Amino acid sequence: MINTYEVLETNRMIAEENLDVRTITMGISLLDCADSDPDALCGKIYRKVTEKAARLVSVGEAIAHEYGIPIVNKRISVTPIALVGAAACKTPEDFVRVAETLDRAAKQVGVNFLGGFSAIVSKGMTPADERLIRAIPEALARTEYVCSSVNVGSTRTGIDMDAVRLMGETVKETALLTADRDSIGCAKLVVFCNAPDDNPFMAGAFHGVTEGDTVIHVGVSGPGVVKAALTQAHGLGFEDLCETVKKTAFKITRVGQLVAKEASERLGVPFGIIDLSLAPTPAIGDSVADILKEMGLEQPGAPGTTAALALLNDQVKKGGIMASSSVGGLSGAFIPVSEDRGMIEAAECGALTLEKLEAMTCVCSVGLDMIAIPGDTEASSIAGIIADEMAIGMINQKTTAVRVIPAAGKKVGDRVSFGGLLGYAPVMAVNRFSCGEFIARKGRIPAPVHSFKN
Repeated sequence: MINTYEVLETNRMIAEENLDVRTITMGISLLDCADSDPDALCGKIYRKVTEKAARLVSVGEAIAHEYGIPIVNKRISVTPIALVGAAACKTPEDFVRVAETLDRAAKQVGVNFLGGFSAIVSKGMTPADERLIRAIPEALARTEYVCSSVNVGSTRTGIDMDAVRLMGETVKETALLTADRDSIGCAKLVVFCNAPDDNPFMAGAFHGVTEGDTVIHVGVSGPGVVKAALTQAHGLGFEDLCETVKKTAFKITRVGQLVAKEASERLGVPFGIIDLSLAPTPAIGDSVADILKEMGLEQPGAPGTTAALALLNDQVKKGGIMASSSVGGLSGAFIPVSEDRGMIEAAECGALTLEKLEAMTCVCSVGLDMIAIPGDTEASSIAGIIADEMAIGMINQKTTAVRVIPAAGKKVGDRVSFGGLLGYAPVMAVNRFSCGEFIARKGRIPAPVHSFKN
């Protein structure tokens, strides 16, 4: 039972510490929309998305109003479009048409983002997969709400380096096609290793083929709540530090569980998972970097940062799984540079470098996220950054991702700005030495020996 103290405590976390439900995401299977005719395919997709998600936004707003819990985003994820459009889409332009259809559907139902313009190519690319990937730059340039992701590796299959090389080129082209908007297209494009089927967070969300026809996932976020709790543990030992984070994560997850069950019942859609991810925003007091500083670091990037982040990530997960039997998705601490005011400050003062961020991704949720790099960075270097991060995920049996923005026309020290939750970021330096010959090799990096568990 929830008692009066818990209600008052939750109200304080919302009013003073930036606790929010970051997203209600409806997953929609589009497998039954497959067709050999592009016009028929687009028609089926538009009808299913607009019918299934017709009440998503209104229900989310009603729950927020009735319970006083901010629900920041209402989103949709769909089956990876490379699978759905395989028969109908004979050219990249056909896939761009599908992206435009998804964009119209997202606008019609009023959601903030729609994810799933995606391909799963961890062991190899079909012709349809390659056509979708080549369509990504144009698709993201022409749409407003559509997000794209490509899974290029997994612990069980290794890393498809042909896909990695192509994604380096794709990220570069996407930046150029959206150069007039600080290369914002790249902010809606993620490259994954070990991508989960049930992630509600953008830009990497898609509706996995293991999911049902429709499902409701909820992502909760509360860096400010954790930071505030840690002020009470100032100077205490690691055991007290861990207990404080764990108990706070438990309380945050309970809020998500309440919202998820309400949304599921009102929409008549099965409840999927709660994703407890400490996802920051540019707002003051809503920063993972501030948590690390409260733990005792002068700045994120200082010696000890990776250890502090490992502690935080683990205790968040432990607290979450005690509060709900349906914790999934990514669940942990995000470190997106542009979306975290404290991370921005650390990058601007030189405490945080690309190499240190890569080390931190070994122990946190996801990976190199929302990092601006110089616009003249070679496609092969971008592919090298992707390959490094995929290797971390593959070897460590965890989800890793890369969302970098080679900001067209920008150099180190400049700034790019996207507005809203995407925030702004300083352009960070990339190692100037080339990996071109390595990236040019054909084929696949094989799976590690510990993947063979049959």
